[in-house]
Amino acid sequence: MQFDPSSKDRPPTAFSRPTPERPVVTQEGHSTTGAYATLPGHRAVTLPPRDRLRRHLLAIAVAVCAAFFLIHPEASVAPLEAQASRSTSADGLEVLEVAAAGAAGPNVFMIAGAGGNVAVQVGKDGVVVVDAGSADNAPAVVAAIKKITPQPIRYVIDTGPDADHVGGNDVLSKAGNQFYPGTRSAASRPDALRSVASILATEGVLRHMTTAGESTPSRPLVGLPTESFHFAKKFLYLNDEAIEVLHQPAAHTDSDVFVFFRRSDVVAAGDVLDARRFPVIDVDRGGSIDGEIAALNRLSEIAVASVPIVSREAGTIVIPGHGRLYDQFDVIEYRDMITIIRDRVRELVNAGRSLEQVKAARPALGYEGRYGNAGGDWTTEKFVEAVYRSLVKEKS
Repeated sequence: MQFDPSSKDRPPTAFSRPTPERPVVTQEGHSTTGAYATLPGHRAVTLPPRDRLRRHLLAIAVAVCAAFFLIHPEASVAPLEAQASRSTSADGLEVLEVAAAGAAGPNVFMIAGAGGNVAVQVGKDGVVVVDAGSADNAPAVVAAIKKITPQPIRYVIDTGPDADHVGGNDVLSKAGNQFYPGTRSAASRPDALRSVASILATEGVLRHMTTAGESTPSRPLVGLPTESFHFAKKFLYLNDEAIEVLHQPAAHTDSDVFVFFRRSDVVAAGDVLDARRFPVIDVDRGGSIDGEIAALNRLSEIAVASVPIVSREAGTIVIPGHGRLYDQFDVIEYRDMITIIRDRVRELVNAGRSLEQVKAARPALGYEGRYGNAGGDWTTEKFVEAVYRSLVKEKS
């Protein structure tokens, strides 16, 4: 027996669903005819006037809500940047309030546009700055901080050795001091070391900055760390908040740190995390792809997501070295992207492919549109090359 595919009387198959009852009711309570007429063996259902009134009221409520959100789109769930209070200075710097605890503090801000992102913690003990931005933008950063608070800068913490993060060290340090509340003022107790803010970094930052300064003797060697460490964690307690400085060996470089403001639940991640592009793996300064992934794993463990109420856009806020604010879900997505590319390159390396063959295979395909760059100082090809060199170095 043959069946006409266009026939309405086709036999049921293993994948067919039974046709549900679809009574179609007019305003008068009668079923309509045509495509949705009642079928043989089915009966039309007439809704009583009360139920019809409820349906009309529900439709009106939905229409009103839709019109409200079209007129006031800001009332919908917004990304992390929109949740933070922001302002823009005359110098083009953007200041966002990331975490607020009131007048007593601590309050955490992010200053964008100064080179690398600058994190600022403010409270009764003074100001803690994470990364100083570039040298050219340092005066504007100091001015932006003074608009936030009249308190002096106490610490400048470097997350890495790059010039767009440490270039403003000297200017920001000289804008502060170490004379905390309860101690005698600088006027009655002159102290060269305490008359400026302390600059804290790993020993690797000190080494890399010294090397860079010696290679360009025409420029004065200023802004070097005054406090350095080589162990896993350095900690401070300022503005009623524990601050952990966590060393991340062999990630972006060999001297990266995360700065975790525990009470504010904010982490400054430095260039281990670059929201604009693939991460810079500086193999010549001790960076590695496996160390980068290990650092992002640690960051994802420190950060806490906004669960179970994900619509709040709450949880730990991560300030990357560049780009927008991240949460834990963003960090995990970034880490997974890098891990997938690392695994693709590793397979090609294990198969004996050369660097040019690896580049031709385009292992970053699928992510180039969002994180890749064809030009500039860090292209997709440079990232793939850094991953390749890191894996070859690990293999040898």
